[in-house]
Amino acid sequence: MANVLELVSKELKQLEETKMFKYEVPLQGPQDGVVRVNGKKAVMLASNNYVGLSNHPVVRKAAIDGIKKYGYGVASVRFICGTQDIHFKLEKKISKFLGTEDTILFSSCWAANEAFFASLTNEKLGFETYKDVIYSDRLNHASIIDGQRLCKPETTDRKIYKHNDVDDLVRQLEEDKNADYRLRIIATDGVFSMEGDLAHLDKLVEVARQYGAILFVDDSHAVGVVGKTGRGTAEAKGVHGQIDVLTGTLGKAIGGAAGGYISGKKELIAYMRQKARTYIFSNSLPAPIVFGATAAFDLLMKDKTIVKKLHKNTAYFRKEIVKLGYTILEGEHPIVPIMLGEASVAQDMSRELLKEGVYVKGLWFPVVPRGEARLRAQISAALTKKNIDSALDAFEKVGKEMKVI
Repeated sequence: MANVLELVSKELKQLEETKMFKYEVPLQGPQDGVVRVNGKKAVMLASNNYVGLSNHPVVRKAAIDGIKKYGYGVASVRFICGTQDIHFKLEKKISKFLGTEDTILFSSCWAANEAFFASLTNEKLGFETYKDVIYSDRLNHASIIDGQRLCKPETTDRKIYKHNDVDDLVRQLEEDKNADYRLRIIATDGVFSMEGDLAHLDKLVEVARQYGAILFVDDSHAVGVVGKTGRGTAEAKGVHGQIDVLTGTLGKAIGGAAGGYISGKKELIAYMRQKARTYIFSNSLPAPIVFGATAAFDLLMKDKTIVKKLHKNTAYFRKEIVKLGYTILEGEHPIVPIMLGEASVAQDMSRELLKEGVYVKGLWFPVVPRGEARLRAQISAALTKKNIDSALDAFEKVGKEMKVI
């Protein structure tokens, strides 16, 4: 044990030198457009609370009703005695929202992604010997990467294509055209969390059909966020209802608590209920989360102004931050990477902005490539124009003081 602690301590020292995870600043109250930090108010520009539902009164009331009517927890996994009728109702609601046949709930999207890859590729499905292949975008989320790591190397080839480069993907598919693969899977994020850019799902749908591949999309940063009605990247790209497998989270725009799902063909979902280990051996989502997430979907389907406000706020912030002289990665998503280059600049600016009442986090190596340090601003429908203008004033002041603009 002493040797283990020595090795861990050495590694920890190296990790701390990056300073990536040293600045956990606790909120003294709920997640919202404006939060309380160190006894002071700050405009929140670091949250996945895209449509402002994390502290929405309707969602809060629904969560309270969930406890009153169904209790705090289920104390069981789904197949034993942990399934309540509300779980099936939420799964049907997600399917309706996404335009899919069926949905299965998980404790997180991480668990959902692990389940999909491990359950599908590690089972013989009638084949004594076989080989599958996964083509994965270079900037896919860590949960997709870890899900693929669970695939047995003797039965699954893993290949990486250049970020958002459909031509590079097609090149690899062409090279493997005559290979005797049982399953071909194309895996991508819908929205890439470090860049804020959208996958070319319109093109990927065509490519998947042409090469007989399964198109897997993790749309965690898109559902409730992009598309005219917030139905995700597929809606934004004109292919709503045409994605083979959609995974996502209830922990971002959809109330911001916890939970994830796989949504797709009914046969695939039925198979996952029998084979997905992170579903079979994990407790069911508790009633407060199920009720809250259900209320969040209902709000999105009934009130079109929520998504419209998010899009309006995003467009305004993107335009004004560029006017101040900052360089951002172009796009339409509320993730707005403000490029600074050096890690020390991102670290210092994040700290100085907090002093000025703006909560925004810096990202640097190893989370992003060296020399591409940035502040990742995330816009929310919970923000008023006054909130955004206050944040922009702080960006102007700190940027000039630090000679960034």
